[in-house]
Amino acid sequence: MKCAQCGQKPKNRCNQEGFDCTGGSLDLSDYSLEENLSFHNISEEMRGEFGNSMTRLEEIIEFGKRAGYSRLGVAFCIGLASEAEFVAKVLAQHFKVDSVCCKMSGLDKDEHGMSKIKPDQFEIACNPIGQAQMLNRAKTELNIQLGLCLGHDILFTKYSEAPVTVLAVKDRVLANNPMGVAYGSYWRQKLGV
Repeated sequence: MKCAQCGQKPKNRCNQEGFDCTGGSLDLSDYSLEENLSFHNISEEMRGEFGNSMTRLEEIIEFGKRAGYSRLGVAFCIGLASEAEFVAKVLAQHFKVDSVCCKMSGLDKDEHGMSKIKPDQFEIACNPIGQAQMLNRAKTELNIQLGLCLGHDILFTKYSEAPVTVLAVKDRVLANNPMGVAYGSYWRQKLGV
């Protein structure tokens, strides 16, 4: 599939006509599973009701309420500790909230054979599997990633027993706004597009 390079104007064909360029080769029966049905239905309800009028944080709150969740988890990067404090306070107005920092029970890089920024110094690595384990123990029903490093986010999602959504993606250069690269002519030129 190369939908991003489609010459058929996917906004019209896919969005308005529901055009199936796979020729019906996909098995869509998983949408009927109870475990998936509510996610999809709530998303479509919210989209229809609110359109583009909610922030991502507001969407998470509304989604959590409609899904009947009472306990949410926030897995955050230590670099976004103040943002995590804000997010947890907002969420706590609606849910029980557990939060866990990436450096919680941090890993000794030497002990785990990891590369170091300063090889002659002691360094602690993030613990995304531990973050997932702590939220699993808390029995969170939805976990929210807040600025985890690439790779760490993958491990956190892999080991989280609760479904995971993203509030912020880490981008050290673009103030945690990775799509900024698509909007700036300098970045587009630098990337050769």
